[in-house]
Amino acid sequence: MPMQFQSLKFERDQTIARVTLNRPERLNALDGRLIEELSAAARLIDAEPGIRAVLLGAAGRAFCAGADLAEDRVDEAVPAARAAAVAARLRDALNPMASAWFRLRAPLVVAVNGIAAGAGASLALCGDIVVAGRSAAFAQLFAPKLALMPDLGGTFHLPRLVGAARAKGLALLGDPLPAAEAAAWGLIWACVEDSELLARTEAIARRLADGPTQAHQRIKTVFNEPASRTFELQLEREAVLQAELAGTGDFTEGLRAFREKRPPRFEGR
Repeated sequence: MPMQFQSLKFERDQTIARVTLNRPERLNALDGRLIEELSAAARLIDAEPGIRAVLLGAAGRAFCAGADLAEDRVDEAVPAARAAAVAARLRDALNPMASAWFRLRAPLVVAVNGIAAGAGASLALCGDIVVAGRSAAFAQLFAPKLALMPDLGGTFHLPRLVGAARAKGLALLGDPLPAAEAAAWGLIWACVEDSELLARTEAIARRLADGPTQAHQRIKTVFNEPASRTFELQLEREAVLQAELAGTGDFTEGLRAFREKRPPRFEGR
């Protein structure tokens, strides 16, 4: 596997591929390079039939803080151009990456450390088995921080995993959901002590890699088939609605507040 990565680590140990988000100084926020490299890593994994399990984790004190807002100056664009840019980024980069990870041939184990926020939470939920350290939390910060809505498949995963009532509460309020509560709600497979996270997820990945690969693939297929018929449709619907929100004054205020490190003052426009 000659491909070189800069924003993630890719390691293969015989039948297990380990992918580690590696922008700890930015809390592993998703910038253009990391999105491209995640897509490339997914293609690489699917092209290798000897890979029988995948372990996705993150370096540093957070799993992923969501999209990297520091690289986008969309608040300086006119609303129509800003909306078009957001829709294009979702359709051309983020959504294909999410679809590739959701549809991985091999079982995907995700180890969540620290915060998984916004698109970072949606990425984690693409996993087949998601395990979080006790200090981890999942936060849908789109609405309260940026006057946006969940994307990267968040509106697809949340109601399927925790039901409509809890999904709406998470999306509307944006309160962080601690890992233990996330496990109790059924959002993730398990919550473990922080010190056990890597060992536990490694053991799960090894168990899957040593197991009946053909059965695992068909289990993923039969569970994902009904969902797969609507996942890409939901991604497209998210792109349309998120583009509309990206043209609002509240989104501009949310971005400015984020960069100025102050609470946003939304006016509902």
